[in-house]
Amino acid sequence: MHTYRRTGRTTTRRRLGTTLLALGTAGTLLLTGCGASGDGGNSSSYDRGQDKSRPDDGFPAPAPEGTSTGEQRGEQPTEGSDDFAPSPDYLSTFALDVDTASYGYARRTLDDGGLPDPSTVRPEEFVNSFRQDYERPDGDGFSVTVDGARTDDENWSLVRVGLATRAAEGDSERPPAALTFVIDVSGSMSEPGRLDLAQDALRTMTNRLRDDDSVAIVTFSDEAETILPMTRLDDHRGEIREAVDGLEPTDSTNLAAGVETGYETAVDGLREGATNRVVLLSDALANTGSTDAETILERIGSERRDHGITLFGVGVGSDYGDALMEQLADQGDGHTTYVSTEEEAEKVFCEELPRHVDLTARDAKAQVSFDPATVEEFRLIGYDNRQVADEDFRDDRVDGGEVGPGHTVTALYVVRTKDGTEGGHLATATVRWLDPDTRTPHEESAALEASSLHGDLWAGSPYGLQVAAVAAYFADSLRQWDGRWTDLPARPTLRQLGDRADDLAGDREDKDVYDLAEAIRTADGMLDERAE
Repeated sequence: MHTYRRTGRTTTRRRLGTTLLALGTAGTLLLTGCGASGDGGNSSSYDRGQDKSRPDDGFPAPAPEGTSTGEQRGEQPTEGSDDFAPSPDYLSTFALDVDTASYGYARRTLDDGGLPDPSTVRPEEFVNSFRQDYERPDGDGFSVTVDGARTDDENWSLVRVGLATRAAEGDSERPPAALTFVIDVSGSMSEPGRLDLAQDALRTMTNRLRDDDSVAIVTFSDEAETILPMTRLDDHRGEIREAVDGLEPTDSTNLAAGVETGYETAVDGLREGATNRVVLLSDALANTGSTDAETILERIGSERRDHGITLFGVGVGSDYGDALMEQLADQGDGHTTYVSTEEEAEKVFCEELPRHVDLTARDAKAQVSFDPATVEEFRLIGYDNRQVADEDFRDDRVDGGEVGPGHTVTALYVVRTKDGTEGGHLATATVRWLDPDTRTPHEESAALEASSLHGDLWAGSPYGLQVAAVAAYFADSLRQWDGRWTDLPARPTLRQLGDRADDLAGDREDKDVYDLAEAIRTADGMLDERAE
């Protein structure tokens, strides 16, 4: 069994269709989010009389007009809504996402003795928190890998779409960084593990950045202030450390003022040939000024568009404004992560941020075309906040995701094949992105045959696929306890998931997967107590 890859790069290709695709009910998804919302009125019985002929490029024929779904209109999930893409929709389109904050915050909440609010559980971010060993491209852009395995539920399979950028260059080879840190110094940041954590990490990072890197610091509470303009490291490390040491929590949280001043400071210190990025560090508990992402980002729209300055959100705190930080990052052409320990903070600021400060792709989107001859129904796990209308896949004015070197992006689908399907084309995945400098569009594709599905998800399928499956099923389980969501097909119990995570971690002595197993066991115990 093997994955079919097509490595030729193209910039033009027949449109895959004009219908809006249902990616599944917002409730039960996972992957970079949580469940996708479906349109409760679109029950998905297959129209046997539909013309199933396909154009000669191998993609499904366009579905009839007017077959849009609730999730494409941004509707919220409702009890009893249909979770699966109604045939004749066979396209799934979404913006790429490399966020991981949802998983980090869930672990923190479990460690503190609570269950995460289901609205903060985004399955794609659980999945993308784990390393994958996809083949990487030689230059900028993406490689595409598609594989999958059959589950214990008859005719249901798990299909993995894996995207990877080139390996990150050594620290000496990357372009210089111009980083504007926007730091929350409101009263809530006085809690241990918030501002103090950030200060320790920033001190260490200052020692590790290159002499030709630059740093600016903006603080905000009820007002925002630039306490350090853009300053090259060179002989100024002491000055930067002094500014970090002087940070103290004060009043309320005017996050809007902080972001606006941060972008103004970044533009004032803009460096040609450098990667310019705003790094927002906050618990995102905005209570003064504008408190919604759209209004905040409108105020710095020109800086984002004209100068290409991306936003990296770092969340902290046991009480954390997850939704606001996620929206800021998604709409601000960036991504988010969450830290709760010194080890995590040092890894983010001292290893990941300098290494991944560069961009290899802008406005990246993925589109998966399922074959109606072999596929009965499917659902994208997560990405419900990142969905894109199918006809906008090649509209480069429509926002996608920004991705840097050394990243992988994984999307998982649950797919029900037609009775008796053993061979034939199953799906083709295509990623489209813009060159970060020239804005030239590029595409890469890979296809999967039904015969290439591994026979058993838990026996013999790739290690990374099994880890992704455990993470996705875990996220799905955490969304069930309030009764609004529908189970993924073939989802094991939490006890079974914990055992599988232990076995996988033991195979490779993988600390991250051991931590996953511990989180699963903690959640299992809490849910058992809740059920009693």
